[in-house]
Amino acid sequence: MESAPTPSLRLERSDGIATVTITHPAKRNAMTPDMWRRLPVLLETLAADTSVRVLVLTGAEGTFCAGADISTLRAEAPAAQGLTVTAEEALAAFPKPTLAAIRGHCVGGGCQLAAACDLRFAAEGALFGVTPAKLGIVYPAGSTERLVRLVGPATAKYLLFSGELIDSARALRCGLADEVHPEGALDKRVAAFGALLATRSQLTQAAAKEFADGRADEARREHWHREAASSGEAAEGVAAFLERRTPHFRWSV
Repeated sequence: MESAPTPSLRLERSDGIATVTITHPAKRNAMTPDMWRRLPVLLETLAADTSVRVLVLTGAEGTFCAGADISTLRAEAPAAQGLTVTAEEALAAFPKPTLAAIRGHCVGGGCQLAAACDLRFAAEGALFGVTPAKLGIVYPAGSTERLVRLVGPATAKYLLFSGELIDSARALRCGLADEVHPEGALDKRVAAFGALLATRSQLTQAAAKEFADGRADEARREHWHREAASSGEAAEGVAAFLERRTPHFRWSV
């Protein structure tokens, strides 16, 4: 009998897109403490890699992530929530576009990770849930605020109070998912959208991400305007438009 694969975060790179696959199929890709610790380190490496323009986060074998591996919580309970928050914040602060490709269960810490991505594309039949009320856990304040920004206070309370799962159609209506596609079309759509993002200006994307997330103070706003003035990105974009060609944006994070 084959042994179950070691829980891991599998990395693949292709044409500017880095895909990180949560791999722990024996437990619906639940994250172990080692996986939570590994994610910020991996993100730091990818952020520094100028060949990477887009990050896709997904799960192996038909499901996204069922949250934290509950069997490990008793041993590491005092530190467990800190690990998840550190990983979530590292993902939210990643300076390039991030896209969650979601199938199956996206629950607990898995939903926490998906919410920290810039966009969420789901397959029909995916299930979303925020489940700390089932475990008597106080959901982190920052994670709660991020959820409220996505779905609004009433839906955030529904999810947090009840721990109930919602389907992909409801996730789309409430803003937890940005697009929903038939199972067989999800990978193609994610690949196409990721390829599109990889052709766009990283300067525009990085500045827009800070502005939209409310992370840009006055000094950072001035920084981005200086970058825009000195980068040559706008000149290239206008020239490409007038010459009816694809722009070649060279600024990188």
